[in-house]
Amino acid sequence: PQWYPSRVGLQLERNGPYLKDSINIQSLAVSSIITLYFTDLGQQVGWTTFFLTEYTGPLLIYLLFYIRLSTIYDQVESTKNFRHPVVHLACFCHCSHYIRRLLETLFVHKFSGGHTPLRNMIKGCAFYWGFTSWIAYYINHPQYTPPSFGHRQVFFAALAFLMCEAGNHFINVALAHHTHSGNKACFPSPTYNPFTWLFLLVSCPNYTYEVGSWISFTVMTQTLPAGIFAFLMVIQMSLWAQKKHKLYLKRFYPEVGRKAAMIPIIF
Repeated sequence: PQWYPSRVGLQLERNGPYLKDSINIQSLAVSSIITLYFTDLGQQVGWTTFFLTEYTGPLLIYLLFYIRLSTIYDQVESTKNFRHPVVHLACFCHCSHYIRRLLETLFVHKFSGGHTPLRNMIKGCAFYWGFTSWIAYYINHPQYTPPSFGHRQVFFAALAFLMCEAGNHFINVALAHHTHSGNKACFPSPTYNPFTWLFLLVSCPNYTYEVGSWISFTVMTQTLPAGIFAFLMVIQMSLWAQKKHKLYLKRFYPEVGRKAAMIPIIF
């Protein structure tokens, strides 16, 4: 009784794949006797809780640095130094990114699995919350240096960021509607929305837009922590894209055969 259902892992073979909740044990039995291997998966949390916790942290943490708390920055410097417009723009972009993610978690995404280990949520929160603190500290610092090429660099980078955010949202909506409709016989196709036309080139355009957002944010703010975060996101997104691309190849070949995973030619 101490192991609730989502914490229980059942396998037909040692080190084999875990059985899905929808599997009927009777359909697996080839005789009157069947052996199941039990594994304690550890404490579990729902995917909605996972993402809400992971994304709420960066939203609140960034705002704490933006208002320049006396416990973080010197108050004398904070009152003397003029804030460059890019500081306010960066706060808007960063917050809008995580607000979009929170709203999509609640109203757009359809989660195939019900739960994930608690340790995964802790690792995710440590990554996002930690990098948000590092990025926000430098951008909102009283001695922050604006980008080298001035307003032109900020404008074009901010425009690219907003376009990538819009593209990411429309791709997520398209994927959610495709899954929800039950039409799994074909790969999601582009619609009249220009942001979905990226489906013609890559199989995981949501990761393409996500990487584009953080690269644009880095160019806009011209800070090293944002650049390191963007670099790590490129690596992580490319790994996820390649994993999904292999699954798409099995299910939707040859529709996906000529597409790249995330970035044409490169990934």
